[in-house]
Amino acid sequence: MVKKAKGKFSKEARISQRKREAEELVKLHQEVAEYDPASKDAEVAQFSHLPISQNTLKGLTDSSFMKLTDIQKRSIPYALKGEDIMATAKTGSGKTLAFLIPTMEILLRNNITEFDGLAALILSPTRELAVQIFEVLKKIGAHNQFSAGLVTGGKDVKYEKDRVSRMNILVGTPGRVAQHLNESVGMETSNLQVLVLDEADRCLDMGFKSQIDNIVGHLPKTRQTLLFSATTTDSVKDLARLSLTNPRRIGVSSDSDISATPDSLDQYYIKIPLEEKLDVLWSFIKSHLNSKILVFFSSSKQVQFTYETFRKLQPGISLLKLYGRHKQTARLETTTKFSQAQHACLFATDIVARGLDFPAIDWVVQIDCPEDAATYVHRVGRAARFGREGKSLLMLLPSEEEGFLKRLENMKIDIKMMNIKQKSKKTIRPQLQSLCFQDPTIKNLGQRAFISYYRSVYIQKDKDVFKVEELPTETYAASLGLPGAPKIKIKGGASSKEKKNESRKLQMLAKTDENGDEKEGNKKVRTRYDRMFERKNQTVLSDHYLNMTGSKKTKDSDEEDSDEEEEFMVVKRKDHHLYEEDLPDASIPVSKRQAKKALSKKLSVATKGNPTKLVFDDDGKAHPIYELEDEEDFKKAGDANVQKEQFVTKESEYMGVADVQDKLTAREKRDEKKRRRKEIERRAREEGYEDSDDEGEAVYRLGDPDLDQDMEYSEAEAEEPQAKKPKWFQTNDKRDETDKFVEVDQPDTLEDLEALTARLIGN
Repeated sequence: MVKKAKGKFSKEARISQRKREAEELVKLHQEVAEYDPASKDAEVAQFSHLPISQNTLKGLTDSSFMKLTDIQKRSIPYALKGEDIMATAKTGSGKTLAFLIPTMEILLRNNITEFDGLAALILSPTRELAVQIFEVLKKIGAHNQFSAGLVTGGKDVKYEKDRVSRMNILVGTPGRVAQHLNESVGMETSNLQVLVLDEADRCLDMGFKSQIDNIVGHLPKTRQTLLFSATTTDSVKDLARLSLTNPRRIGVSSDSDISATPDSLDQYYIKIPLEEKLDVLWSFIKSHLNSKILVFFSSSKQVQFTYETFRKLQPGISLLKLYGRHKQTARLETTTKFSQAQHACLFATDIVARGLDFPAIDWVVQIDCPEDAATYVHRVGRAARFGREGKSLLMLLPSEEEGFLKRLENMKIDIKMMNIKQKSKKTIRPQLQSLCFQDPTIKNLGQRAFISYYRSVYIQKDKDVFKVEELPTETYAASLGLPGAPKIKIKGGASSKEKKNESRKLQMLAKTDENGDEKEGNKKVRTRYDRMFERKNQTVLSDHYLNMTGSKKTKDSDEEDSDEEEEFMVVKRKDHHLYEEDLPDASIPVSKRQAKKALSKKLSVATKGNPTKLVFDDDGKAHPIYELEDEEDFKKAGDANVQKEQFVTKESEYMGVADVQDKLTAREKRDEKKRRRKEIERRAREEGYEDSDDEGEAVYRLGDPDLDQDMEYSEAEAEEPQAKKPKWFQTNDKRDETDKFVEVDQPDTLEDLEALTARLIGN
């Protein structure tokens, strides 16, 4: 009876709760319909003034979100009305909440449950930004009943395929989302309500245009699209024409399509030669140990080299590194550590230049000039977020100063010049040279950093700023600690980003025809087992090892000849061809005696003579250690007797010099041995004196009451040492064998003690 009453009560409670939710939903629809964002009365300052549900408002309150930012005031009301949004705003202005709140409210008003499949899709250019968006979504949507998922590269695809069909809101990167749309059977997009493109310009710059076009092709046209970015480029405008319907443009001014930097950011730049960049960076870090610093490089190889060398030099602050080729777990761990750290320095590439919110960054340092002004805006936007104060420092080469400052002036960015005090600048070139000399890994990292920097400058489109021909090669290599500038071989170009982010499976499918067979002119399609067996060692010296062992394959003989100078070590042979007439006849049977003789090293040496040692010259030719001169050359040198006398004279002079040196060495050894013996005796005397009961008395052993006689005796003994008393075993005195008593002196050495023992045993 109790269980029935409890079940009846729970059923009634559920019915009443559903009625309240239905009434709140009707009321919410009415509030949104009556809400007019264009009226002056609709201007809001807090989230409680918006027509949103109580669950969403409670999640915002629990996460300490109370007031709206400028971009949120201008975009959220129109997004709640169902309009497409194309918004641009300053970095750190709160764009994440500007699209997450409307996304949840639209799903709530359309009665989306966990059984309705995918209803909202949020795309982000980087894994770190996708993780950050997902974490914010979990906080503010904790009281709603939606199911949300995160799909990024570096995770288990099979695990995601089993669960992606049950997600209402999906946050991910374009590559992984496109893969699921093409491969996951349960991922249905017919019920999609909202599509969000965050940092859309970055998605296109990273080569994700084909993936985004593929994703948009799978989605229904009746959806609502929200496009957010910190800058607006021509590619973003083209994407907006394809995916947005009559969008409302927010935050785009008529004077410039690119947003300015935060007002609370102090921006500086310095003009510096290329070879002094690492010295200035080291001095800057040493003078800001109590700060949180984010350092941007143009390539991951530079990040690795700087991190490894600075870590060994120990500047006194926690160092971290982050770049795209890191594993997913390592990237998330580094991001968490830097976010929670109070004082730290993070070396990173542009992978963290967009959207990521690192709390309380004091300095953003750009070692290398960014590719354009928009990238500069995103980099410095990691500091001075949400009204906080921050500073940035940009290092420009003399060839980059004029051109890049004009780009910043066109964006109305006020940047000041900073002078470096010579007293505070310290050089670390000797330490870097020592590290490269001692550790081949560091040297190889330095060479790769050198090549990657030149390659990054070469592929830049703005040739008025980036002038690779004016870069100093030898001085820059010396500043990295390298003995010389390595050879540079440029590969790739403007399309390298697209090839880098292109799906491997799509590349493999492009090389096959409709039947799955290999196309003409293409190489054999490699399976995962082929890749497993072709996998190299992940150390930095693997390429050199392959060159040395001859395992590295070349495309053809022409490339082999052209790359001959770049190989690490090559063994040249001309007699490696085998001909059938030289081979033994395999049809003739081999006897046991012949087989034993062939396999036995001892028997084979008996017929061929003793083995001889050989030495190799610089050309790789073998020579005996003692090689005889030809008879003709010997006769040309003159008479044999004269040569004999010259040889004997020369060797005599050499032996005389060697004899003098040997005598000097022997004398030094004797002196050293004598010095050590005196030192041992001195220590023994000091220990004996310390054990004496009479402290503070004369050092002489007093045997006679007259002190003067003792002094005279000691001085005479020092001038003329008396003959030592012979030991008992050195005398010829014969003792009576019947005498059972043996009188001996106190044994002084181990030999005396052994002789005494033998005598006692004999008696």
